[in-house]
Amino acid sequence: MTAFVPSSFHSQWVRPSTTHPKSAHAALSPLSTRPSARPSAVRMSVPVPKESLKAFAPTTDEPRLNIGIIGAGRIGQVHADNITFRLRNANLVGVSSGSRKLAERCSLEHGCQPYYDYHELIENPAIDAVCICSASNQHTTQIIAAARAGKHIFCEKPIDTSLDVIDEALREVRKAGVKLQVGFNRRFDQNYRRVRKAIENNEIGTPQILHIVSRDPAPPPIEYVKTSGGIWMDCSIHDMDMARYLIGSEVEDVYTLGAVNINPEIAQYGDVDTSIVTLRFKNGVIGTIDNSRQAVYGYDQRCEVLGSGGSIHINNNYQNSAVISNSSAVKRDLPLNFFMDRYTDSFIVELNEFCDAVLHNKPVPCTGLDGRAPVVIALAAKKSFQEKRPVKLSEVETRLPPELVGWDGQN
Repeated sequence: MTAFVPSSFHSQWVRPSTTHPKSAHAALSPLSTRPSARPSAVRMSVPVPKESLKAFAPTTDEPRLNIGIIGAGRIGQVHADNITFRLRNANLVGVSSGSRKLAERCSLEHGCQPYYDYHELIENPAIDAVCICSASNQHTTQIIAAARAGKHIFCEKPIDTSLDVIDEALREVRKAGVKLQVGFNRRFDQNYRRVRKAIENNEIGTPQILHIVSRDPAPPPIEYVKTSGGIWMDCSIHDMDMARYLIGSEVEDVYTLGAVNINPEIAQYGDVDTSIVTLRFKNGVIGTIDNSRQAVYGYDQRCEVLGSGGSIHINNNYQNSAVISNSSAVKRDLPLNFFMDRYTDSFIVELNEFCDAVLHNKPVPCTGLDGRAPVVIALAAKKSFQEKRPVKLSEVETRLPPELVGWDGQN
C-alpha cells in the first residue's frame, strides 16, 4: 500500500491509501513467520519511546498473529500502538471504524489498511484475530460475526449489559471453536498480580477483608453516561472482576449505596457518580468497592487484602518518587492522571498473552465466562441501589444455555 508515515505519531494526517480492503496485505499468510509481514511503513524512521525499540530488533522465526482492530477510538488507538510498536508476536493488518476520519487517521499512523465496514475487515483471509474496541452495545454483534468467520477474538469489557445477549455470543464462540479473551487489563498489572501471588502463596494467611478504591480524575461526558450502562457497568465492573480474580471465590450477595455528588445531570439516567458496594464471597471474605467519578488529585487506584496472617496493599503510581520536605510540609507530586498512564504496561501484557494463547494453543487468561461474571455482580449492585436492600446474585443470574453448561470458556 502507499502510505506516508509522518515524523511523529500524532502529527497531521496525510492522504490515505486507495487499496481495496480485501486486497490489502494479500501477501500476509495467517500466523505469518516472515519478518517482512510487519507493514513496511513501520520500518521507516519513526521516533518511538525508547522502551518500545525492541519492536525494531532483529526478529526470530516465531510466528506472529495478524490482527484487525474494530473501533478506532481511544482504546482502539492504544491497542493499535501496542500491536504495531511494542508486540513481537503480532502484526496490525487493518483498522475498521464507522468514522471514515478515524479509520484513515489510525491506519495511516500504523501503516495498515483502513476499513469503513468491519464486515470487510473480518472477511479478509489474512486476518487471524480481531481486537474489538467499539462501543459496548456493538460488542456482541461483532463477536458473533468474527466467530462465524473463524477469527479469534479479543474484546474490551463489558461484553454486553444483558446476560441473554452475552450468552448468545458465547454460544457462537464455543460453536466456532475460536478463542475469546475479555479485556480486563488490570489482571495484567504487576501490582495486582503481586497481590494475587501473595494470596495464592499464603503469605498473608486466609483472606478475610478486601478493600478496592477506584476513583476517576474527572466525570465522563454526559453523552457517554447515556449509553454506558451506568457506574457499576462501566466503572465498578473492573473492580468486580478484580475482586473475583484476587479472592478466587464467587460473590454471593451485594449491598450498594450510591449518590449524585458531582454532576446532577447523571440522575436523570438512573445513575450515580459516587458508590460504595459491599460484597460477601462464598468463601466468607467480605469486601468493599469504593468508586467516584471525580478525585480532584488524580486517578486513585488502591487495594488492600487483610488475611489471618497479615495484609498486603498497593498504592497509587506516581510520575516520580521525589518527596519534598521543608518546614511547612512534606509533599510529593500528584498520582498519574488517568488509566492510559496508570495501566500502560498492562495493556501490552494482556495482548501479548492473548497472541501467545492463540499462536501456541494455550488457555486465554480471561475467558468469556470471566467477562460474564462481573456483569452479574454489576446487575445485582444496581438492583440493590434501586431497591435499597442486599441482593443475592441468584436474583439476577440467568440459567446458562445447555450449550454452555460445563464449559470452562476455553477453546
